[in-house]
Amino acid sequence: MNNKKKKVLFVATVDSHIELFHLPYLKMFKDKGYEVHVATNTDKKIQYCDKKHKISIERNPFKLNNLKAIRELKKNVNAEKFDIIHCHTPMGGVVARLAAKKARKHGTRMIYTAHGFHFFKGAPLKNWLLFYPVEKYLAKYTDTLITINTEDFERAKKKFGKRCKDIHMIDGIGVDFSRFDKKMSNLERKKKRAELGIKNTDFVIIYAAEVSKRKRQIWLLDRLKNYLKSNKTVHVILVGKDSLSGLCHEYVKMNGLGDQVHILGFRKDIVELYKISDMSISAASQEGLGLNMVEALYCGLPVIMSDNRGHREISAQKIEGIVLLDDNFRKESVKFIEKIRNNANKQYASDVRRFALENVVKEMEAIYEH
Repeated sequence: MNNKKKKVLFVATVDSHIELFHLPYLKMFKDKGYEVHVATNTDKKIQYCDKKHKISIERNPFKLNNLKAIRELKKNVNAEKFDIIHCHTPMGGVVARLAAKKARKHGTRMIYTAHGFHFFKGAPLKNWLLFYPVEKYLAKYTDTLITINTEDFERAKKKFGKRCKDIHMIDGIGVDFSRFDKKMSNLERKKKRAELGIKNTDFVIIYAAEVSKRKRQIWLLDRLKNYLKSNKTVHVILVGKDSLSGLCHEYVKMNGLGDQVHILGFRKDIVELYKISDMSISAASQEGLGLNMVEALYCGLPVIMSDNRGHREISAQKIEGIVLLDDNFRKESVKFIEKIRNNANKQYASDVRRFALENVVKEMEAIYEH
């Protein structure tokens, strides 16, 4: 009798991707008796992981280290003989699928989750020229392809369906809504706002996302600049790691917005920050889905979202308190902010349970067992 323990490998470029989005799935496999492995660019220990593999993978597709990473991972894959390999992030998807070509012939199942293709309606031509041919080529080395929005799902079926026969769409990677169920008293809210130099009667807009070119915080502030200058009781909170080397700080200082724009960096008190806010905003040029908007809606906040495929997936829910903007962002966003300010006591109840972690875990479990 063969009592060999089943093995699963999760591959991503960086640890944070696994830790932020995939621990529930590592736990699920662990509970099912699998030996759980993770491969990233460090040897840092990760919860629910039995064995960690450090590979030379880098985010930049033009780095030669990625060729080295393919060789390193191939050696690990051939030695461990995994039952399932689930890869994430663009380079994680490339490296894992190239490294496991031989292993698939011996029964290893290759699963790839596209957290938002870099080629999409309205994407720059260079994205289509670089990323589309790569994904089309790698589809033949993919047993199961998972997407998280309708546009990507339909395109994958149409363009890659002959190469990959098993294509699914899930509702994002799942949000643990229980984190946001904590109640906050008026006194706690007032105290938290005071820590940031914000009065209890002020109006607060939160944007929770990595400060980056893609998330367009500077683009957003440029469109709200005149409004903020003429409405001193309106504040913008930017929460997330700074990937622009201080450029956003410089913009705020140069335009005299320091008293109203609060750049907080990465924070562990995001729940409390949502609770002290009056509305949320996202100006991202592209999103696979936009879980920050789902979180904000669950907290009862009205939201302004730039028009992209991920945000359209959320707005398709026909939830009250959502406005989707881009072409005339400057004028229309101000109108919506004023509408919300003038209805300060209005309660927004948003049904975003379809994106709940427990629902997505069930969806994934069914795919894994398929």
